[in-house]
Amino acid sequence: MLGAVAIAGAASSVGLGLSAAQAQPGGMANRPYRIGVSTYSFWHFKGKPVPIFDCIEQAALMGFDGVEILHVHMEKDAEARGRKVNGYFLNEIKQHAFSVGIPLMGFSTHQGFVSPEPEVRKKNIAHTAECLRLAHELGIPTIRVNTGRWGTIKSFDDLMANKGREPILEGHTLDEGFAWVKECFESLVPTAEKLGVVMGLENHWGLGREAAGVLRVIHSVKSPWLRATMDTGNFLEEAYDQMKALAPEAVLVQAKTYFGGGEWYTLDTDHAKVASILRDAGYRGWISLEMEGKEDPKTAVPKSLELLRKAYS
Repeated sequence: MLGAVAIAGAASSVGLGLSAAQAQPGGMANRPYRIGVSTYSFWHFKGKPVPIFDCIEQAALMGFDGVEILHVHMEKDAEARGRKVNGYFLNEIKQHAFSVGIPLMGFSTHQGFVSPEPEVRKKNIAHTAECLRLAHELGIPTIRVNTGRWGTIKSFDDLMANKGREPILEGHTLDEGFAWVKECFESLVPTAEKLGVVMGLENHWGLGREAAGVLRVIHSVKSPWLRATMDTGNFLEEAYDQMKALAPEAVLVQAKTYFGGGEWYTLDTDHAKVASILRDAGYRGWISLEMEGKEDPKTAVPKSLELLRKAYS
């Protein structure tokens, strides 16, 4: 009975305008961030995919708090096993994660809405709706989504050499591109709401290369089911200022490390500074490691966890 009174008192304090940290001693303001790991950290689209089950197992053994699944990785793993990504395969993944005591906390997907062709946009809407369904079945509360890009630079390696910039498609305008993206996400919001899965728009090249582009889309759609996934490794200019701008909208933060040198580039990110930016913005969610270095994940991923534990504690 006393416990119920104490809880009610804390709730009343929050209702009176106190922060969660003030209402509960040693509360949210002092809690270290939970650190997850993306399966991307174990496989960078090269060679045979590392089995998803092995990634989950290794994440638990290494001491991570959660796992973010890269959708393409899961698809490739299922294909290599001669399986389909259906309820049975998804349930096996859920069961395995539960058996090793680690939650599935993110689902990183790929789509592109920057196309003048309505059929291309419809196809990507359908793909994203399917990813929302898969996340729901896995019990994952958020998926990473992209704006997409113009596609005027075909090679991703060339795009990275150009720091993620590409020319606008001839005969079209930037405003048109943003209008297509807005329309597509607006059509997906009811599905996200129905399934209870938040879309996190990442600063991930294309129209979302910079915080301003991500925020333009989020503010135009105006839905709690479209927020931001903030990637520390995709801001190539004025990184910390851009993080400050995007952090208030973040529902997931992907923290990159580059042990052994980056696959495309290497950034010297001050993760303690990033943690300070997130706390100032009131962010209380997950940090998900994306180890993008060339070093063997068996050594680079644990070293990355140690680095992030210190920075985000």
